[in-house]
Amino acid sequence: MKDTYRHKGLRKKLIDSLRRNGIRDENILAAMEAIPRHFFLDKAFEEWAYQDKAFPIGYEQTISQPYTVAYQTNLLEVKKRDKIMEIGTGSGYQAALLAALGARVYTIERQEALHNSAKKLLAKLGFGHIRHFFRDGYKGLPEFAPFDKILVTAGASSIPEELKRQLKIGGILVVPVGNENVQRMYKITRISEDEYLEEKLDNFRFVPFLKGVKRVD
Repeated sequence: MKDTYRHKGLRKKLIDSLRRNGIRDENILAAMEAIPRHFFLDKAFEEWAYQDKAFPIGYEQTISQPYTVAYQTNLLEVKKRDKIMEIGTGSGYQAALLAALGARVYTIERQEALHNSAKKLLAKLGFGHIRHFFRDGYKGLPEFAPFDKILVTAGASSIPEELKRQLKIGGILVVPVGNENVQRMYKITRISEDEYLEEKLDNFRFVPFLKGVKRVD
């Protein structure tokens, strides 16, 4: 695994384009510039790793386009030592970004093969402190709740109530909600024990948020 001057140059161009497209948080941009996205992609896609596009990672899953990653991360308002649950580890790229921003990351993946590969890769890249769980993301991690922030990286058909309950008061849930073709990004802040503020934001397209787990055959 090599991170060459060429890779770094392409990454810098990508970060400049994200800045032009309205991503203003310099901490997020610096972390994305530091993390080699091509490490999280199949060798076949390495040449295109620094385009602002999503790519397949197998098992009908994708690594989100960099703009989407930055957009969701920005909504989370990550602070150092935040306890963050991520639903949908996928390649592990988003988890690495949250950890690079100083968060304590708990990440759930329903595809056993992706869970195994992401855990191995992130440890190799120095993110061994991320906690990985092979679980049904709809159930979250009640035994570790409450969380400061919760991030869902797949499109839910409705707002997952179980995840809302695992937020601390003042905590934020970011989740795309809608049908298979398009989802609306929601930012949900827990105001009190039974009150939540819902903000509907821009439209995106994610793979569907599925229940259950898929073991390696």
